[in-house]
Amino acid sequence: MMTFKNLCQFKYQTLFSQPAQQLGAMTVQKRGSKYMLLASALSALLLSGCQSTTTTDLTGNTPYQTSTRPSDNRSLDQQEIARVRTSLAAQYIRKNELDTAQRQLEKAFAADSRYAPAYDMMGILLQQEGSRLNLAKADQYFKKAIALDKDFDQAHNNYGVYLSQMKRYKEAAAQFEIAGAALGYEGRIGALENLGRTYLQLNDHPAAAKAFLRALDGNRNSVIAHIELVDLLLEQQRVQQAQRLYDETLLLVQGQGISPRLLLQGIKLAAAQNNIATRQQLAQQLLSAYPLSDEAKQLKIWLNNPEAPWK
Repeated sequence: MMTFKNLCQFKYQTLFSQPAQQLGAMTVQKRGSKYMLLASALSALLLSGCQSTTTTDLTGNTPYQTSTRPSDNRSLDQQEIARVRTSLAAQYIRKNELDTAQRQLEKAFAADSRYAPAYDMMGILLQQEGSRLNLAKADQYFKKAIALDKDFDQAHNNYGVYLSQMKRYKEAAAQFEIAGAALGYEGRIGALENLGRTYLQLNDHPAAAKAFLRALDGNRNSVIAHIELVDLLLEQQRVQQAQRLYDETLLLVQGQGISPRLLLQGIKLAAAQNNIATRQQLAQQLLSAYPLSDEAKQLKIWLNNPEAPWK
């Protein structure tokens, strides 16, 4: 998931496929001579069977869960080629070799024009390239992936990421809600975290709190949900509950260092409980370790006017 140093930032998760070199091997059934050379070249990369698989994302964290749509009457060989081409494209995206990734995805479309993950991955590629023209194109690819397989939970989450980047937060929340409600989807907790942060952007704090609580119900070790809920509880002056969650958070991140956001939360909690020694200790630590952070700026403003509310 996210590295701890990025937890204080609003950042969504986009998930990809596992490295191609980690794929297993199988022999592709040859359907005519025109497929023989391609089958030979790809045989070392193909997995046994053609059912949907769950693969590791490009950052090495939450898995990318592929489409579960039945194969209908399409060639299983062609679907498998499309899957491998899509997996290869993900690796090129990871290395920012976007032109090569695009060529792999075109080959995936040529093999199977109805392979939903290829459209999802093309949306991710265009989103990563980031130009105005390609960002506009990405929308259609995400929609196509979902149209081909409405139960493709990863595509719903990735489309939500895209919509959030485009500041279309209400639409993003709808996509994250679908992915977050999909029991069995391995990225479900991340989708709920994304949902909570999207509601924060919409200034709907009660809905955000519900989403983060759902994330905690699914995974008590969700650091993101812990940190966001501490702030929400502090807003409601529910100090004891916030303190318990804060203490849990410190245990979860033990050995990873403490971020400026966590330090500021500790200062707020200490101030709310009139714990002057802890407040001073954490304030000194924040100003010394992260003097240019937004949290340090907030602290300085508050120190100059302790009676004012935190911003």
